[in-house]
Amino acid sequence: MSEYTELLHNLDKLELLKIRSILPEYLDKKKKDSANIIKVLSDLTNQEIQDKSIRVSENLTRMAAFPYKKTLSDFDFSFNENIDKGYILDLATLRFVEDNKNVLFMGNPGVGKTHLAVALGILATQNRYSVYFTTCHQLITKLNKAHKENRLEKQLQHFAQYRILIIDEIGYLPIDIQGANIFFQLISKRYGKKSTIIRTNMPFGNWGDVFNNNTIASAILDRLLDQAYVVKIVGESYRTKYLAANKKSAGT
Repeated sequence: MSEYTELLHNLDKLELLKIRSILPEYLDKKKKDSANIIKVLSDLTNQEIQDKSIRVSENLTRMAAFPYKKTLSDFDFSFNENIDKGYILDLATLRFVEDNKNVLFMGNPGVGKTHLAVALGILATQNRYSVYFTTCHQLITKLNKAHKENRLEKQLQHFAQYRILIIDEIGYLPIDIQGANIFFQLISKRYGKKSTIIRTNMPFGNWGDVFNNNTIASAILDRLLDQAYVVKIVGESYRTKYLAANKKSAGT
């Protein structure tokens, strides 16, 4: 086995896939440069690290189960002057994740709450944080099923592990007492340890109706709102505004 063949074999065995793929072309370029071995190895390993980082973030994005891929650069801040762009960009630094703080987006349907939540989630996966997106109804359904099958604790631990858990659509559907109690257990497990992003169209004063119990709702809010970032978005629906503008431009 030649030294070159052995090198390729070692790269395969070590799963240094990026170096393995670029090595022939790289050597062809460098043989004229008289580059020293340290420089060569440094260049190759840097490219391997960069490629692995990209693959990790891509895997995290795929596992996060986002409903769509939208980033902050896709968000039209001009459509609603009530949205504080500077505040959102501060959230985009992700320091709230390092501080284990929560973010709550409140407002009527269509004002961009889910887009902003997803954008922060995607940004987090790009920075190698684990993220999971779910609707409140989907989450409660899974937890209730786990409770019925005597594996609730394991399921709670599963959802408690993510650095960011995005819970969408709180307030769209009522939650029974068992679901409310289980939801409280999850929020308690994450409290002060991980970050949760909430999207809701329901004022906090009405959460007692959502969770069918004022005491449980207050306990949930107490943990979610402690040192949280609350983003209240007022204004008309972006989708409604967009459709109206299209009809006007079409002369209808």
